[in-house]
Amino acid sequence: MNPALVISAADNVATALEALEAGRTILLGPLTVTVTEAIPRGHKFALRAIGIGEPVLKYGSAIGTASSSIDAGAHVHTHNVASTRGRGDLARAAAESGPE
Repeated sequence: MNPALVISAADNVATALEALEAGRTILLGPLTVTVTEAIPRGHKFALRAIGIGEPVLKYGSAIGTASSSIDAGAHVHTHNVASTRGRGDLARAAAESGPE
């Protein structure tokens, strides 16, 4: 069994299907990623570097925005991602501010 799952080719994160130790190298299709820190089962790790403010992509769509720079192989979770799912306040604020 593969130790991680990538849902869409557009994703920049994978989900660990088992606990992953730092230094483990994982082959995910055409990608090879070395995990840089322990990743708990069910948590995400970056497939490539994700810059601050960049969307975090899973399921082929954005699930949040990087709140800090995330290196390839690093744990992706609430400490470095701001969720944008279900944030109607963001869409409302953008609509109220109007075009620039």
